[in-house]
Amino acid sequence: MHSSATWQIGAFLSIFVILLNVASTQIVSQEVPKPWYENLPAVAMDYKVHIDAGKEDCYHQYVQPGATFYVSFSVVRGGDGMAGFAVRNPAGTIVKPYQWQATADYTDQVSPGGYYSVCIDNQFSRFAGKLVNIYITVVKYDAWDKYAKEIEALQLNMENFTTTIGTVERNINDMLAYQYHSRNREARDYALIQDNYSYVQTFSLCHILVIVITCSVQVFFVRKLFNVKDGSSRSRI
Repeated sequence: MHSSATWQIGAFLSIFVILLNVASTQIVSQEVPKPWYENLPAVAMDYKVHIDAGKEDCYHQYVQPGATFYVSFSVVRGGDGMAGFAVRNPAGTIVKPYQWQATADYTDQVSPGGYYSVCIDNQFSRFAGKLVNIYITVVKYDAWDKYAKEIEALQLNMENFTTTIGTVERNINDMLAYQYHSRNREARDYALIQDNYSYVQTFSLCHILVIVITCSVQVFFVRKLFNVKDGSSRSRI
């Protein structure tokens, strides 16, 4: 009986130690989360966010050390078409102060690495929400140098090829930024067309309703003018 109890206690302690190790491993893995795109040479993201009236929203983007960070804001629709934009670097310094405008952008050619904070302020608008388009790119141009070193290790002369690829990568990034601005102008024009359509439709229906009511009232009073009672006509005779 004594040996059986000792064996059960030992088994219980072993299971407890295993569970403790698993829990500690999960805690350590949760303490250091890494973005899925950390090892990618380039990342481009396009968001459309709604900012309520009198509110401020901030978004955070991880940037690798030495990478180029670019962010662009644009108000698609809502209110006066403007909002406040600001950017903080990983050190918490405001690198782009707040300005109330329709569109703005910011570029950090060589990032120290870390999380950038992108804030949109709509506190000056007390009644109108804003639809804002945010375009973010994180490009690590030195990734091509890494590929060049790997090719040189194979004793291949690919300097011109690497330079060309780097130029193509920069041109692609510029084209993506241009396409973003084109899509943004298209979105603003589409929103304006929808607003104008709703405005014309609403006032057209109101005008039709006013015309129908006016015609009905006129017909009613004109018929009242020709309404002659039989008793009054006989009494006059």
